[in-house]
Amino acid sequence: MIVGGVLSEIAVGLRIPVPTAGQLIAAGALLMCVSAPLLAAVVAGWDRRRLLALSLVWYGVLHLACSLAPSFAALLPLRVLAMIAPAVFTPQAAACIGLLVPAEQRGRGITFVFLGWSIASVLGMPLGAFVGGTFGWASAFVLVGVLSLAGAAWVWRAMPDGVRPPALSRAAWSATLGSAPLMMSVGVTVLYAAGQFVLSSYLAPYFRQKLGVTAGELGLILAWFGAFGFLGNMLMSRHVDRIGADRAVLLGIASMAVSFAVWPLGTSIVLAAIVIVPWALGCFATNSAQQARLVGIAPGLAAGSIALNSSAMYAGQAMGAAGGGWLIVNTGNMDTLHWVGFATLLLAAAGSAWASRLQEASARAGTAAPG
Repeated sequence: MIVGGVLSEIAVGLRIPVPTAGQLIAAGALLMCVSAPLLAAVVAGWDRRRLLALSLVWYGVLHLACSLAPSFAALLPLRVLAMIAPAVFTPQAAACIGLLVPAEQRGRGITFVFLGWSIASVLGMPLGAFVGGTFGWASAFVLVGVLSLAGAAWVWRAMPDGVRPPALSRAAWSATLGSAPLMMSVGVTVLYAAGQFVLSSYLAPYFRQKLGVTAGELGLILAWFGAFGFLGNMLMSRHVDRIGADRAVLLGIASMAVSFAVWPLGTSIVLAAIVIVPWALGCFATNSAQQARLVGIAPGLAAGSIALNSSAMYAGQAMGAAGGGWLIVNTGNMDTLHWVGFATLLLAAAGSAWASRLQEASARAGTAAPG
């Protein structure tokens, strides 16, 4: 998430257009999209303590290397290689939580793990935007590198030995890919991620161009977004098991769509802060609920379905960032980004309702994937 906060600084520092800098997001997301399910198979037998800690070490070292990149041509491959780490960490952290908590707490446990996303928004993105805007984009990458190495040490200390989710067999992968409810849910993730990232990838230059915000003001806006994102995720973690993960996903998508629909009303910093609240409440909460939904459909296939869902999320990020850059280049402004995002979120809501009906039909017919 660090690139979005320092996109303007990267563009200025490396003398490239903003849409070109935005391809750092698209390229990294594309790498994660392709590698998440593949790496899930490669690391299936690894002890999760070692796997999660080493992935954070990789992430930290590569971001420290990114800070030394003298050009965009050097930065792009380093950033892409760094994104191998979240392609491993994100799905495996969610998948292994099912082995650490009782079954009746699984939904809450998974959403709790993904509070990290909202905490990153509360602290990481604004701090990165402030540090990058004040000391240069490379300083923000150094910050990420140092915190990642600290995170590796923390995971190594906190995670127990011997956590090894069962490896998915070829039959299990076939069951995952052949499950209509699972695959429709994964498709929903692509849509809501793309809908958000067509705009969120360019929030920093958007606010600077439209509202003339400073680095400090941008950090405050992102912190505001993150605070409500954290609140939304906390509420989701508390209530997801009661209201049902499928309804929670639909509620989160609808909340985000509200912000995109009224986006033109954010003509000042205060109004923009108000407009962005529903998006923030639904952003991280939707992703957490979606993970819980997949595990609920087929607990025994969680390692595969969550890896595919992470891949879908990154595919959506790549599509949104690339699509947003294309719109900026071809329209000459950023005024259409929110409308494209709004339409995509409406498609995601329709797909989510369809996935719920497929799940109900599968359950009635007794053909749900094994759990």
